Amino acid sequence: MTQEFILETRGLTKEFRGFTAVDGVDLKVREGHIHALIGPNGAGKTTVFNLLTKFLPPTRGEILYRGEAITAMKANQIARMGLVRSFQISAVFGHMTALENVRVALQRPIGTSFHFWKSAKSLDHLNDRALALLDEVGLVEYADVLTVEMPYGRKRALEVATTLALEPTLMLLDEPTQGMGAEDVDRIVELIRRVAKGRTVLMVEHNLSVVSRLCDRITVLARGAVLAEGDYATVSADPRVREAYMGSEAEEEVSA
Repeated sequence: MTQEFILETRGLTKEFRGFTAVDGVDLKVREGHIHALIGPNGAGKTTVFNLLTKFLPPTRGEILYRGEAITAMKANQIARMGLVRSFQISAVFGHMTALENVRVALQRPIGTSFHFWKSAKSLDHLNDRALALLDEVGLVEYADVLTVEMPYGRKRALEVATTLALEPTLMLLDEPTQGMGAEDVDRIVELIRRVAKGRTVLMVEHNLSVVSRLCDRITVLARGAVLAEGDYATVSADPRVREAYMGSEAEEEVSA
């Protein structure tokens, strides 16, 4: 039987020398949804991501994936289960081509990612799958381009391709549109919508316009705790959310 919620946290808490960065967070991510984690600066969003992906151990609380407790598991273990994170800063190899970057990612599930002594030709059998992934994110024409020479928005799309290479069931996207102009933002929004089909996405995102266009459900954090949750109409109408964001620009975005 399929779990209604693919990812849950129960009382998730992280303390740093007396400072509570994440305070008793109960999060439920429904299978097949695009779920956003939003909040003002310092709300604890990235810390929650770091707890979910095992970059930090929780002080207290539980994390469950498909109903199974993963609180004590390591990052590589949960990645093999299908919970895969992309990072706020583009994490691709600048002096490799787009195709080569995806081929490196494709090696991980088959256990050859550290076989650096092998000839590059030994990886040619991965080319068809790599090209298919580049096509999925709209980057086939960049296959032979060094990543360092690609526009920023295309690098982020390439990162999505390398994330897809790990065959995620749940993709965690950390600020996927940060630092982008409007054209790149629109492209990434459509990309996320496309790759989310048949998958679940949990994203930290500062751009509330992006959240309103993409997300089925939104959890708002403030001071490390859940402030509000619901669809965009619900959370944008909540006066506590407006107060937490403080400032006319944020309020205009919430109202948009």
